[in-house]
Amino acid sequence: MTLLPHLDKNLTAIRQRMPELARWLDAQPQAHDGLVRAAEERIFTNRWELLDLRLPDGKGMFESMPPAPLYKDWIPQDKAATGASIVVGCNLGYGINHLCTNTPLSHKVIVLEPDPVQLYCCLGQTDYEPAFDAKKLHFLPPDDTYIAGVVQNLDLQFLYGRIHLRQDLPSSQISSLYSQWVQKVRGRLENFSVELNTLRYRQDVMVGNELKNFRRAMAEGSLSPLRDAAKGLNAVILGAGPSLEQFAPELVKNPGNVLYATSLQTLPALQRFGLTPHFCLALDFNDHMLKLYSRLDMRAARDVPLIYSTKVDPRVVEAYPGPTIPLWTLGGMATFVLQEKELVLDAGGNVSIALIRLLRWAGIQGITLVGQDFAWKEGATHVKGHHAHNPNHAFNPKIHERIANLEGETVISSRQYLAAKRDLENDIREAPFPISYLYGGLAPIQGATPLTLREATMQGALASVPGSLQHFLDRLGSCKSFCREFTFEPQSHTWSANLHRAGKRMGKLFRRVNKNQEAIHKLMHQVTLFIKQDPLYLPYLYNETLELAGLTQAKARYEPRDLGEFRRIMRSVLRKVKEVDRSLAGEEGDHKTDRNAA
Repeated sequence: MTLLPHLDKNLTAIRQRMPELARWLDAQPQAHDGLVRAAEERIFTNRWELLDLRLPDGKGMFESMPPAPLYKDWIPQDKAATGASIVVGCNLGYGINHLCTNTPLSHKVIVLEPDPVQLYCCLGQTDYEPAFDAKKLHFLPPDDTYIAGVVQNLDLQFLYGRIHLRQDLPSSQISSLYSQWVQKVRGRLENFSVELNTLRYRQDVMVGNELKNFRRAMAEGSLSPLRDAAKGLNAVILGAGPSLEQFAPELVKNPGNVLYATSLQTLPALQRFGLTPHFCLALDFNDHMLKLYSRLDMRAARDVPLIYSTKVDPRVVEAYPGPTIPLWTLGGMATFVLQEKELVLDAGGNVSIALIRLLRWAGIQGITLVGQDFAWKEGATHVKGHHAHNPNHAFNPKIHERIANLEGETVISSRQYLAAKRDLENDIREAPFPISYLYGGLAPIQGATPLTLREATMQGALASVPGSLQHFLDRLGSCKSFCREFTFEPQSHTWSANLHRAGKRMGKLFRRVNKNQEAIHKLMHQVTLFIKQDPLYLPYLYNETLELAGLTQAKARYEPRDLGEFRRIMRSVLRKVKEVDRSLAGEEGDHKTDRNAA
């Protein structure tokens, strides 16, 4: 009798539904037959007369306690139908099976098992095909990038339910790998929570800014000439951390032969030292960016090109005294419309990450981070001259944390800083070129090499291939004359007619709401599909699609008041569609408009 009766069936289902996991299994040093033998050697019957797994020390995983008490608290008590459980470690499936059988079918169970042998043990004990078919159960490969994508697809669970991260303690006896993956997943969840809150509550502002910037951006050129323009070139990305006070004067004396880039917010602080970057980047969409102009030397900034996200407040762009070049970013109108013609950057959550990704796309040779501290010792969190400079910044245990620097000294950081640092470290791990940082005694940056300024100079971090810097700057200067054509046909009349018909039909169905539950749900779903059908309008309708998802996926039963919510969403959709038409075509109508960026 085989110890893995369901393995082949589950593996076949995984190859059909979870190709990323199948590829990870295929890439293991042990072939399939070797994994099967290793799994069978690990399984035995323990003193509780239960199947158990033998640990590296020879003891049973459940020798001290049977599995049932370990998982009694895993069942969510609140919003289970719209929530999800992420489990790190699967053992023989005891915890997973407990979740799958005691939660609603709509509750997602997502499993990460970093040990392929243990995964085989689990897949061999239970027929999971029904749970796979119902899209209830999902197994993930231990791949940080893939996990980040999965987490980003849990937006409905974040908004309308709860996400529970479960560490399988019996599995954790095998190695510390399980605790490490729990920390990675927790970091991804925390980062996405911040990102989702930004999208949920500020998407309208960001895409609204993009609409107002659209004509200007199409007329101001393109970053396309920068593709591969940075080959042979090293760069310095300047942040506004406290250590900039130490390093900026030295860089003024010995700038080397590298590209200097920074954020628009940091530019006033750099002017205090006389350190002029080759360009700056504006990413923040808030109107408080306008305040920096009170500290900026406008005359000195005339020679510093500004690359601005099209989601920046248009008044910030209009007020800038130097050349301005648009940057299209993911999440806006260009995501699907311009992506094959134009750089559409996943800008991440802060300017440093955006600069690394932009320079990576441009073919940069290496990057040195300066003033990227993510912490402070006492007093100010930012260098003098930055808008966030506060010399009397007190420790607040609700938002601040104490961490250790490389010398083991205690420094202070914030949860927001640490989330940004994690994002940066993830990018550093994926970078195909070396990234170092001038260490100022504050937060260590994992994956980047800490250097003194002398070490950076000696190792060539401040040197580039002769002519590479001027080549990049020439290409940067040519961005203003690079033109794009954009063709647009307003659709507001079509949207109005279709949604008006759907609204009338919905009103009739709600007159007998108890009888028409299934028909109401079907029509809600059809309206959702219609709203998602045009990628140009979709970014501006992000909140409306989430609100409709709340009606279609987070409602067990419709009530009369849901009709009012549906109508409110439809009014908001039509208002935004008309606004897009006005911004892109200059007027509403059925005519076709060709826009040339020249």
